Amino acid sequence: MTTPIQASALRIGMFVHLNVGWMSHPFPLSSFKLTSNEQIETIRSLGLARLTWSPERSDVEQPVVETPAAVVQDSPPAVEETPKPLDARQLAKLALSAQMEVAQRCERQFTEACRDLRRTNDKVMADPAQANSDAQQLARALLDKMLIEGEPCLRVLGEMASDRHAAHSLNVTVVSLMLGRQLEVPAPVLMELGVGALMHDVGKIALPDRVRLAREDFNSGEAALYRDHVAQGLILGRRMGLSADAQLVIAQHHELADGSGFPSALMLPRMSLPARIVALVNRYDNLCNAASPAQSITPHEALSRLFAQCRSKFDETLLSGFIKMMGIYPPGSVVQLSDDRFAMVMTVNAVHPLKPRVLVYDAAVPPEDAIHLDLEKTPQLGIRRSLKPVQLPTRAVDYLKPRQRISYFFDVESTPREDEREEAVA
Repeated sequence: MTTPIQASALRIGMFVHLNVGWMSHPFPLSSFKLTSNEQIETIRSLGLARLTWSPERSDVEQPVVETPAAVVQDSPPAVEETPKPLDARQLAKLALSAQMEVAQRCERQFTEACRDLRRTNDKVMADPAQANSDAQQLARALLDKMLIEGEPCLRVLGEMASDRHAAHSLNVTVVSLMLGRQLEVPAPVLMELGVGALMHDVGKIALPDRVRLAREDFNSGEAALYRDHVAQGLILGRRMGLSADAQLVIAQHHELADGSGFPSALMLPRMSLPARIVALVNRYDNLCNAASPAQSITPHEALSRLFAQCRSKFDETLLSGFIKMMGIYPPGSVVQLSDDRFAMVMTVNAVHPLKPRVLVYDAAVPPEDAIHLDLEKTPQLGIRRSLKPVQLPTRAVDYLKPRQRISYFFDVESTPREDEREEAVA
């Protein structure tokens, strides 16, 4: 239960709800417990009209209400009940509830970011300077939430109804920023990387839908029109007033380390670091989300192809870091466990890439109570092999719902903390 509160009445220990969009504030979550005066000052500076708090989830004492002495004497002393410990089934339901909450939050944030990116693209032609400002604001919002204490991880989302082209650019941006963060790229460079990644396909705005995504059946005219989106993107990037580094991402996101890319056939030394990152991630996303779903391959297959066939085309250091970050079985991969059960990888453990968190198909368990396993905590289980969705039994497909389009977002904390479990017990 939440209660309205004025920003002036906030105190450390309160569990607050900001009740605004994720991009409208600098905090990693919209609901959290206040732990510092700096947080309170930041919230007050936002001038929020809708602010609530949850007294039962807070450490702040409720206001004391004076009671007549006679009533106090007649009232029996309060007996403080010791909370009962949760059993294994209750803990499992708590963990599942936390996973569902995180998944829903990530999907809301992805949808909101896609909406903002689409609005930014809509301003490019009519108000390029404002489009630049909006792109920087979106990149900063993503970085503010990614560059916090803790280790963010990539999470595969459900089937998203967002604009396909905005989703592609956002996918590339999120994964590129995650890779840059892992490689300890300086924050100012990450900002340029973020803006460049968001705008890397801005030159496709005026293209017909058919030529916005590369196809094997392009005729020569369509292929030339598709390749020209890089030059058109540079024209629009200059009109927007994008920085030189962000423009390099637009100019070089189809260049390859061995000189086989386009439009300038650059070799690796002439490519900027942000452009190298975006070129790699862009290729991965295009493999997973091809123009035709029939041509798309699984995340595991995409990563294997990049490693086996494309090592000469990308910066080897970046490719190694990318594989480490995505894991042997990237989020969205369908796998068979060592006990023969089918599962789908949801998040990756960067420290133990062979031990991701998976959603398990179990016919005896209703989908709404589906089992989420952290393979790092179940040493007796492992992944036997990766599968294509068509290799799954029909019931497993209906249960796991393998993604036709792979969308990613980051999650700063994907498991309930001990203090949250204690709150739930109480």
